[in-house]
Amino acid sequence: MNMIDADAFKLGMRQLAAGVSIVTTRRGEGRAGMTATAVCSVSAEPPQLLVCVHQDSETYDAIRDSGVLCINLLDMRHEGLARCFAGMTGKRGEERFAEGRWGEMQTGAPRLLDALAAFDCRIRDVLHSGSHCIFVARVVEVAAQPGGEPLLYMDGQFAGLEV
Repeated sequence: MNMIDADAFKLGMRQLAAGVSIVTTRRGEGRAGMTATAVCSVSAEPPQLLVCVHQDSETYDAIRDSGVLCINLLDMRHEGLARCFAGMTGKRGEERFAEGRWGEMQTGAPRLLDALAAFDCRIRDVLHSGSHCIFVARVVEVAAQPGGEPLLYMDGQFAGLEV
């Protein structure tokens, strides 16, 4: 079987538009979070989501250690937050939470208070594959605010989608 190189794969994947989320967790007294587009529903019964996280990230370590995460679905007005949590502003760790309004959910994971939706989760399954880890998480609490303009990411650009 012929293998394609990573650059060819990335070029193809840049054509896939995806919703933008900030995945957060709490480990001890500290918080960690990252911007993610690799998030999707697994099942409604029981309610489960999955998120793919690079194994070299500090957020991966924090999720692995805490066993909890919150997936915050972003609105177009959150582009600055998406850039911050993607590491585009140079802020790391707790510094990232200086922007936005944050609360906590049942598990203690940070919730963006004005997110389109926030899914508080406990990790159920973990699959390591290549450079990433796939966390399958059971949803234990949901906070939703329908009616916003979801933030999307494609080909290195953020964009909105009016609904």
